[in-house]
Amino acid sequence: MKQIVQNPKSGKLELAEVPSPAAIPGQVVVRNCFSVVSPGTEKIALDFARKSLLGKARSRPDLVQQVLRKLRQEGPLPTYQTVMNRLDVPQPLGYSSAGVVEAAGAGVSRFAPGDRVACAGAGYANHAEWVSVPENLVAHVPDALPLEKAAFATLGAIALQGLRVASPQLGEIAAVIGLGLIGQLAVNLLRANGCRVLGIDLDEERIKQARSLGAEWGARPDDDPARWLVEAAEGAGADFALVTAASESSAPILLGAKLCRARGRVAVVGATEMHLDRRSFYEKELELRMSMSYGPGRYDRRYEEDGLDYPIAHVRWTENRNLQAFLALAASGGIDPALLDTQTVPFSDALEAYEELASGERRGLAVVFRYDEAAESGPVLQLRKPREPRPTAVGVAFLGAGSYAKSVLLPAVAAAPDQEPLHVCTTTGPSARQAALKFGYASCGTEPDAVFADPAVDLVFIATRHDSHSQLAARALRADKSVWLEKPAALHREELLDLLDAAHGSRAQLAIGFNRRFSAHTRAIREALANRGPLAIHYTVAAGPPPAGSWILDPRSGGGRIVGEVCHFVDLCSYLVGGIPERVFARRLSRDSEQDDSTLAMLGFADGSTATLQYLANAEPDLPKERFEVSAGGLTARCENFRATHLPGGKRFKTVNQDKGQRSAVAAVIEAVRSGGASPWSPEEIFAITEATFAIERSIRTGVAESIPTLAAAATDPHAGRQEGSDNEY
Repeated sequence: MKQIVQNPKSGKLELAEVPSPAAIPGQVVVRNCFSVVSPGTEKIALDFARKSLLGKARSRPDLVQQVLRKLRQEGPLPTYQTVMNRLDVPQPLGYSSAGVVEAAGAGVSRFAPGDRVACAGAGYANHAEWVSVPENLVAHVPDALPLEKAAFATLGAIALQGLRVASPQLGEIAAVIGLGLIGQLAVNLLRANGCRVLGIDLDEERIKQARSLGAEWGARPDDDPARWLVEAAEGAGADFALVTAASESSAPILLGAKLCRARGRVAVVGATEMHLDRRSFYEKELELRMSMSYGPGRYDRRYEEDGLDYPIAHVRWTENRNLQAFLALAASGGIDPALLDTQTVPFSDALEAYEELASGERRGLAVVFRYDEAAESGPVLQLRKPREPRPTAVGVAFLGAGSYAKSVLLPAVAAAPDQEPLHVCTTTGPSARQAALKFGYASCGTEPDAVFADPAVDLVFIATRHDSHSQLAARALRADKSVWLEKPAALHREELLDLLDAAHGSRAQLAIGFNRRFSAHTRAIREALANRGPLAIHYTVAAGPPPAGSWILDPRSGGGRIVGEVCHFVDLCSYLVGGIPERVFARRLSRDSEQDDSTLAMLGFADGSTATLQYLANAEPDLPKERFEVSAGGLTARCENFRATHLPGGKRFKTVNQDKGQRSAVAAVIEAVRSGGASPWSPEEIFAITEATFAIERSIRTGVAESIPTLAAAATDPHAGRQEGSDNEY
């Protein structure tokens, strides 16, 4: 299928051939019939992408600070690789479309193939022949409404939400500042709501159009408002101003304040600067209200991705209900998108339309793309002919190609000898295509079955979301494909046992992405303290605050940072000790783990070694992210950020860049698959290290030390190591 994507580093647009999306749980696959280009929003994205690196940095100083911190912590090379990979991720364009449902993923209850629907959401309702959209961002289109008009539903929902924030009352006077697409829709909606409207814009044609849609008055921002104030409001001013303009200055908001009566309100929809004069609001006691896109649910991952709706008795107008309201209004004739200054063009002309938009040649309110009903789709895209098979080469495939895979794993595989890059599979076609092209893979796709069925694939790297790890790895192993599985191995014991059962019955091997044991720093410390007796390990991680709203914190999809990240540190301690942990006691420092998941844990080992883990969300940001000390037999070694290590006897070991062992680990696993050797991790280690994180969570809940069962004990007794009334679920 074809999709418009933009390279955020160069700003280049491409009408690319990409794999069509698969029907994943909770999402609906839709064949687009129409999608709407919103010039205001999308031109901002176009202009940002076409700025120089310096221009981008000036626009986003917050991101510059993140880069500088990463540079201090990890060194120049990892920082450069991360930044360049972020800038090389293809950005989909578009967020408002309409079409016909072709397939519904597991758990979808409201939609079936053949349904006519409107779709919303950046990253979902893209300018593409086929899209996959979460259920809460899809709404049924009434039979009486053509799909071309329904494609405006997202834009209509934005205008509706702005009005809900402004709270218009029947008969009130409204000033709409900015008469682009959202502003014109707002004028139309305000007239339907029984309000009198003043439309303001720099463009006389926009003012004329607003008058044709129901605005009683029109003006430019620099016009003298005195006559209008007397005629319309008896000199008092507007009851409220709706700011739908996009501006790099605060002028539209200040104009809204100037036009409002005392104790009026200013509602902001457009992207404007907000360097405001306090007196403009104070002297009239004005209210300043902000509208957040399509409505309640926006930017809430649990609503948008997980499908958790807000009860109508508590939240009357959500994103989805705003979509439905606009569609109902359009179907009844209360609002008519066909009256707007728009142009419908074939999707094949999309690049030309965008270039005209970027250059300012296209002056219409919106462009509507019309899609070919005969557009072809396919979950696999061949990018090159497979090379002649090499008997010693390991055929490699990737499931998942996010930031970590692109910046670390894919380059590590490319640097390893005796490997053949075959297939990249992700949930979105542009991401799969970009990664496959960049690293020389033969094909890309969105369906894992193509990887499992390919006899040339020997090793599958799984770097997807945590909740899919164990299932995908077990499927690969049962297809006799060796697996590199990014941590964590599983989110629950039952998944973990099934994964290890698949590994036991497979001719292939299972490796876990616990790479820190392969670091030159770690190995130098282990060698320096070999045969010195029980170890005392103190490991501090300045992790920073939990990423707000991230799927990583969701118990069902991410498992939280203890299960998802602390497993790394447990593995490193186990490697240094040379044995697996038997018992753990843990405490959390905060009652709200979504705000502060700082945790202290003490691990006990059979030989008397102990490891104290401090995982801190509230530490000083400039501290090394990871530092650990290891003491035994009167000697101590310590490592900071895998860049500087102090060994006994005053010896020092330094690396310019952070060395967490990823490249060495990947090379070792590829060599083990090629030669038929054993995985660097035994099943017993994989089980114990993962179980240790489950036990940390149990100990936090129970307040007592928790035992870590052996794999053999857990396989025969599902409750081994669990306190009464506790479980493995985080």
